[in-house]
Amino acid sequence: MTRRRIAIIGGGFAGLTAARTLRNVDADITLIDRTNHHLFQPLLYQVATAALAPSDITAPIRWILRRQQNTTVLLGEVCSIDASRKVVCLDYQDMEIPYDYLIVATGSRHAYFGHEEWEPIAPGLKAIEDGTEMRRRFLLAFERAEEAKDNAERNAFLTFVIVGGGPTGVELSGAMPMIARRALLPDFRHIDTRQTRVILLEAGPRILPTFPESLAAKAQKSLEELGVEVRTSSMVQATLPHHSANYSAFRWITSVECWSSQISRFPGIPKFSSPATSRLYHAKENRRCQALRRPRCRKGAPPRGM
Repeated sequence: MTRRRIAIIGGGFAGLTAARTLRNVDADITLIDRTNHHLFQPLLYQVATAALAPSDITAPIRWILRRQQNTTVLLGEVCSIDASRKVVCLDYQDMEIPYDYLIVATGSRHAYFGHEEWEPIAPGLKAIEDGTEMRRRFLLAFERAEEAKDNAERNAFLTFVIVGGGPTGVELSGAMPMIARRALLPDFRHIDTRQTRVILLEAGPRILPTFPESLAAKAQKSLEELGVEVRTSSMVQATLPHHSANYSAFRWITSVECWSSQISRFPGIPKFSSPATSRLYHAKENRRCQALRRPRCRKGAPPRGM
């Protein structure tokens, strides 16, 4: 009897969990990822604030699955899925990976509510490259402030605006003043890093909307004790170089703006070559891309993907 073939797209938490759960299954598993490493995303904000190095929160996918004999790891980007032929098409030498079962676990990416032109100005925090770019801007702001010729310019470089009061925004806004006011304080001669201003903007009525209200209130109190300015019911209206404005008619002159708001499915999710014959199931989601329920598969149905 031919062994079953399982293809997994994505080496994040979901993809790795699926692969490791299937380690004792009599099947050939192929895990495909566009990078060769797994990223521990919950600590990415510490890379962005220079508290950790990128190597501290990444590990090679091959190393993680090195003892799993039924699993092959491939480096490549999926360009399409042909559900009628049951093959995954890679960008590398037109390679095709056949499958009987398919798991698509490509993760999510930050979204800008239709304003993609904001991304170069206010980068998000999802990939390791996002973390290193944010770290570069964060540290460079203090270097520019050290060289500033007047107080207005200096204050602009010492002002950081974070958009989005979810877990990432809260962690990031809490880490920035601690790094600035403690770790960096003795390193500069012409600026006082304790004057760093961190502003957290949230469009909703409170931060951490997916958490219990009591925990969100404690988190806001902790941030305010650190000196973070938490502004709720403040939706971003526009973002321009060195400016951030919201619907409450405030405007801040800032050197670094960080985006940790709305997320969407990863834009690299492949297209299906045969939409009419595709038998892939997706769980229903809310506006925050959280699954509302598990997808159901009919008994006796042919192999499908999810």
